[in-house]
Amino acid sequence: MRRADRLFQIIQLLRTRRVLTARQLAEKLEVSMRTVYRDIADLFASGVPIEGEAGIGYALRRGYDLPPLMFDKEEILALALGARIVQSWADPKLAAAAERALDRIQLVLPEKLKPALLGAYLHSPAVLITREAAQRMEQLRNAIDTQHKVRFDYVRADQTASARTVWPLGLFFWSTGWTLGAWCELRKSLRNFRIDRMTQVETLDETYTPEPGRRLDDLLRIEKETTCFELTVMSKKTR
Repeated sequence: MRRADRLFQIIQLLRTRRVLTARQLAEKLEVSMRTVYRDIADLFASGVPIEGEAGIGYALRRGYDLPPLMFDKEEILALALGARIVQSWADPKLAAAAERALDRIQLVLPEKLKPALLGAYLHSPAVLITREAAQRMEQLRNAIDTQHKVRFDYVRADQTASARTVWPLGLFFWSTGWTLGAWCELRKSLRNFRIDRMTQVETLDETYTPEPGRRLDDLLRIEKETTCFELTVMSKKTR
């Protein structure tokens, strides 16, 4: 990575508003901590308002921003592919937002990079989500944003039907469809529900407040532990 690109990446990482240590920056940039310390000093000397110190961490002062973003070719391809997947697999509002985002990116790209965006060769087959699932997805996204409980009828893979009231926490894409990750009041546990198996989806007036053991972070941790366990079992079977 060129030094100029590395300096730009440091600013981009610090724009997240999180405090990052020199070690974390070094790992992300794949350079030594000594290089990070030197780059931070150079950025500070050039007027970039970086706050913090060695051993504690660094952050970018609020209110500081960069001119219009610049991307390399691989970043442009990643953005184009991501937008096309959203257009294929998400609800209409997200699909429209993805298209607007690409339009805005195109406006700030230099002429030599615009062909990489307009002619991106990575594609996602069009319209892979049903209209019903898309409508439910938009409704569930709104419920997650406002922390409203949701009630729906649900049919499991074994055709067992039930009515559920849940605290919607997150939406997950599994390459063949979407699931809702939620705290289920019936089962008193975190569960995943396939959106295409839901009917009579209703957003309730009642809201919820995330609690320890009933939050998105808890669900993500369980998913990670389950995946690691399954991979370990598969590895032992193939030995």
